[in-house]
Amino acid sequence: MENKPNHQIDIELSEEVAEGIYSNLAIITHSQSEFVIDFVKMMPGVPKAKVKSRIVLTPQHAKRLVKALADNVATFEQMNGKIKDVESPFPIVFGGPTAQA
Repeated sequence: MENKPNHQIDIELSEEVAEGIYSNLAIITHSQSEFVIDFVKMMPGVPKAKVKSRIVLTPQHAKRLVKALADNVATFEQMNGKIKDVESPFPIVFGGPTAQA
């Protein structure tokens, strides 16, 4: 019988982080060494939006995140039906290599 190493990670989630941050816009930029995702909350009738959270990822982690999100969206749609894809109600233009999600 082989002794396999225990790869379990103990992850702590504080009460403050567990509450989450609401975001209805993500702005993604990248360089050769990292991806930056800014999560923004935009409110109707308010001309100014705030970045509520910023996540910085390695390219490898960004690719794993894309796969994990795709897998989770597919599972969600199997259980709940297709998610309707709607266009953003406001044009967004930023400088540099950006995308929005």
